[in-house]
Amino acid sequence: MTLYHIHLVMARNKDFPDGNVHRGYDIHAPLDADGRLDREAWEKVPSACTVIRFWDGERSELGYLVHHPKGGWAFDYDPADDNDDETGYRLSNHVFKTGEYISVRDHGADELHTFVIASVTQAD
Repeated sequence: MTLYHIHLVMARNKDFPDGNVHRGYDIHAPLDADGRLDREAWEKVPSACTVIRFWDGERSELGYLVHHPKGGWAFDYDPADDNDDETGYRLSNHVFKTGEYISVRDHGADELHTFVIASVTQAD
């Protein structure tokens, strides 16, 4: 299984007209031939599929890419606490390719943030 490093940074919005490269995610995940999250490959080694959330000088959070039984993907920072999960908007359908946009619902808030995929590279 090949893992990819997906680097997301906050896209332009009303608070950050130029975006914000200091807010985002570094994701290690398997992608299929079309660039979508590969659930079958993820099921083989879910513990290798990590997420690091970085946010303007706050302490980075380490979590995991998880697939919920209802079909959606999320970032889970504490398996014992569902309240900390950050869900992606239709991540199952997204193609992870540089320049595409992804929306993630911030944990602790009902707000969706939009991120641009800054890079997708094969992980070491």
